[in-house]
Amino acid sequence: MSSISIIGTGNMARTIGALAIAGGNTVEVMGRDHSKSADLAKALGGATTGEWGAVPAGDIVIVALLFDGVVPTVAHYGDALTGKVIVDISNPFNSTSDGLAHREVTSIAQEVAKVAPAGASVVKGFNTVFRHVLENGRPDVFIAGDNAQAKASVEAFIKSLGMRPMDAGGLEMAHWLEGAGVLTMGLARHGVGGWDFALGVTELPA
Repeated sequence: MSSISIIGTGNMARTIGALAIAGGNTVEVMGRDHSKSADLAKALGGATTGEWGAVPAGDIVIVALLFDGVVPTVAHYGDALTGKVIVDISNPFNSTSDGLAHREVTSIAQEVAKVAPAGASVVKGFNTVFRHVLENGRPDVFIAGDNAQAKASVEAFIKSLGMRPMDAGGLEMAHWLEGAGVLTMGLARHGVGGWDFALGVTELPA
């Protein structure tokens, strides 16, 4: 199984952390507010708490933050992320959630790669799946990244959650995965399965 560090203490951090522990992985929680990190680790059961900005214990570091905090946080951690697989799960939605916040053909994951230390690998993933579906369904999880070994590690982690990883290609595909996040939002808001909808969902409860 995998060794996971989660940077963030919000809903996605809680959901992925719970699934990770249920799948037999080790989990560390890291947040700016240490008390919130400790509370989440306790709620998850079996998770540990790391210090903000310190070297993560996990080989895979999931950055579970709002999109505008992802790049600054990776830059802040700096060399502490050397050798780690950094997973960006964010969706850079605009204020009306019907488009991307950035206008260029880039992605948050690609911008993360620009500030990540040498030896770190960046993978985009989990952004096309709503939290509710992660909790109750078995969706396909699309990923993108340039390092084959890093993607293999993330794929193994996804399989431990009982889900199927789907490799979309190199990190440049992260832009299109973010676009798929917008598509998923639009479909859900217009009656395609409501908030239970996900691209590639294979099982939902009756």
